[in-house]
Amino acid sequence: MTDIDWTAVAADLDAHGCARIAGLLDPAACEAITARYDGDGYRSTVVMARHGFGRGEYRYYAYPLPEPVQALRTALWPPLAQIANRWNTTLSEAARYPAEHAEYLARCHAAGQVRPTPLVLRYGPGDYNCLHQDLYGEHVFPLQAAILLSEPGRDFEGGEFVLTEQRPRMQSRVEVVPLRQGDAVIFPVHHRPVRGGKGIYRVNMRHGVSRLRAGRRHTLGIIFHDAL
Repeated sequence: MTDIDWTAVAADLDAHGCARIAGLLDPAACEAITARYDGDGYRSTVVMARHGFGRGEYRYYAYPLPEPVQALRTALWPPLAQIANRWNTTLSEAARYPAEHAEYLARCHAAGQVRPTPLVLRYGPGDYNCLHQDLYGEHVFPLQAAILLSEPGRDFEGGEFVLTEQRPRMQSRVEVVPLRQGDAVIFPVHHRPVRGGKGIYRVNMRHGVSRLRAGRRHTLGIIFHDAL
């Protein structure tokens, strides 16, 4: 994590609503997480078609989180908390985030949000993820990360990561983020501040995955607030 240019990440988030971090995980780490998908250590499995979420499935990890997942959640938190605090100041929102993720989790757990939210998603041919927001309770950390565990062109075709941004009185803007195996995308959970002609305003964000045309795609999702 020490070689990540967090100034550039913050600038991309401010300008575009997302930031790519190349090679956050190496191929061996990606393949190890993928290989454990059918194993133990999960609290629930969601088949998306049953809930109108799209097609495919995902599995939420149980506590304790696997070491690489826990390590990512802990290491990404401090610089993202700084960005989130700046955004909340800009938007005149009261919430502020502590320097340590464990302190924030204690806040979530005190409010009844005790279920872990990091997850692995698996898509096959024809699968997709509808545009959505990962809101699980009163406490919502405004940024999250998705790490592509599979290699485009080798493991799958299609399945692009997509963001939409709805600005007031304007049509939605779409951002497609090109990712390779091990790359991460940082993006807003719910909304972000944007400077307009009359000052700062809030824009609503949603994310999803386009239809997979062939192969199998796995993604690791790191969400920092826990769920009710």
